[in-house]
Amino acid sequence: MAEVINMPRLSDTMEEGTVAKWLKKVGDKVEEGDILAEIETDKATMEFESFHEGTLLHIGIEEGDGAPVDSLLAIIGEDGEDISSLLNSGVAETEEKQTPEATTDSPPVAEESVDNGDSGSGEVPEGVEIVKMPRLSDTMEEGTVATWLKKVGDKVEEGDILAEIETDKATMEFESFYSGTLLYIGIQEGESSPVDAVLAVIGPEGTDVDAVLKSGPSAKKEKAPATPTSSDVAETKQEIAAPTTVTEVKTVNNGQRIFASPLAKKIAKEKGISLSNINGSGDNGRIIKKDVENYKPSAPAEQPAVEKSQVGNAIAAPINLPVGQEGSEEVKNSQMRKTIAKRLSESKFTAPHYYLTIEVDMDDAWASRVKINDLPDTKVSFNDMVVKACAMALKKHPQVNTTWNGDTTRYNHHVHIGVAVAVDDGLVVPVLKFTDQMSLTQIGASVKDLAGRARTKKLTPAEMEGSTFTVSNLGMFGIVEFTSIINQPNSAILSVGAIVEKPVVRNGEIVVGKTMKVTLACDHRTVDGATGSQFLLTLRAYLENPVTMLA
Repeated sequence: MAEVINMPRLSDTMEEGTVAKWLKKVGDKVEEGDILAEIETDKATMEFESFHEGTLLHIGIEEGDGAPVDSLLAIIGEDGEDISSLLNSGVAETEEKQTPEATTDSPPVAEESVDNGDSGSGEVPEGVEIVKMPRLSDTMEEGTVATWLKKVGDKVEEGDILAEIETDKATMEFESFYSGTLLYIGIQEGESSPVDAVLAVIGPEGTDVDAVLKSGPSAKKEKAPATPTSSDVAETKQEIAAPTTVTEVKTVNNGQRIFASPLAKKIAKEKGISLSNINGSGDNGRIIKKDVENYKPSAPAEQPAVEKSQVGNAIAAPINLPVGQEGSEEVKNSQMRKTIAKRLSESKFTAPHYYLTIEVDMDDAWASRVKINDLPDTKVSFNDMVVKACAMALKKHPQVNTTWNGDTTRYNHHVHIGVAVAVDDGLVVPVLKFTDQMSLTQIGASVKDLAGRARTKKLTPAEMEGSTFTVSNLGMFGIVEFTSIINQPNSAILSVGAIVEKPVVRNGEIVVGKTMKVTLACDHRTVDGATGSQFLLTLRAYLENPVTMLA
């Protein structure tokens, strides 16, 4: 299926870009990671790489031409694919964006004449730059500053990494496009703010920052979410105008920086633990959540023994009364956790869910896996077998591989299966593209790679987009049966339980067998009960006869 690529926002102030040079031409093969073009922003000329594979079918902006952010830049798909519908929709969207709200000939109102009554009217001094919260992914609405790598007073060179910013998909490094002194930090570590909120101010040392902030965009002029509540607006204004003070977690020990995840820093600060006393178990000694939680400075003091009491002439047994102090804490939700809550709530309350459960005989799958893994350099899990079986079953039951679009239902002719992966902050769903064309070993290697990079937040946004069906497996945790919420825009999600040994009846005799329960959650708008049941029967046939998946 063809992928539309829009003009990206490559800097915090970029409104339009100019294609300086195309490094691919129509008809060229494109691999993920290839440099498509050099794009000139308002600050620099930057290389723009592709997140998709296929053939470059269309170029929407020629060399030397400029266009606004989100304009149609290119289309990548299969050689010979019909993209006329995409081109027509792109033209319609462009015309809609360019249509003025009013067609009268009255002169425009000068910007200076608008008075909100909340800020100064001066201009930002020359050489001073107000850095805003960037939009680092296509779905990002707000970001959280995970770590500041510069502090107020530090010299900043163009290209220096200013901070690590947590989006709804990953934690990314944000580099400076300016040189000067870091004069002001508007969003502290651990705080969240909408895209375009004031992140920092860079300029000559000694600049009057208060005057800059008054002359620059004020709190009331910051962009708000599309449909904010009154409390949201109040919180946003408060964050920009007077950032909440957060005690800094020291990250330097004997002149060397201590590497720790944002969540580990937060927990250590709340527990009053110095990071310099903790040994990290993450990559390159990085301190992660479990390191802080498992840290024990010393053995807890023993409770004082309760004295024995006398009752009459008899001595009563010692009574161990509970001793302690009630307590609780509130931990600020990460950007990932808030996004998970938002999207799953939308799915649960908009899609009419129903659930179908079936039990699968896994004896042959168990034996087949043992034989496959006896081969050199081969490692296949039961989850890999389930993913493969789902991909093949979806080709036989295309109604399950759909998306509800209101007036239409989109039938996806490709199979992209998302595999739910648990990470420290919540859950991510990396996607296996064209899963039906992959072998068991390819699926196993891809899932291992994607899951590993998901846990270290190294996945790109493109690797978590485009799924047409999702598999969630809690069998490794001993969960026998459960239900999942549909990962929209999918029409279904499969919940996979543990393989258990239990008495089963075979040929009229009770024997010990290995079984596994799977539950299919379906969107009743697109998948009827009979369709979902037939899909599960096909899935069971593949799993109970794994040789059919090797054909």
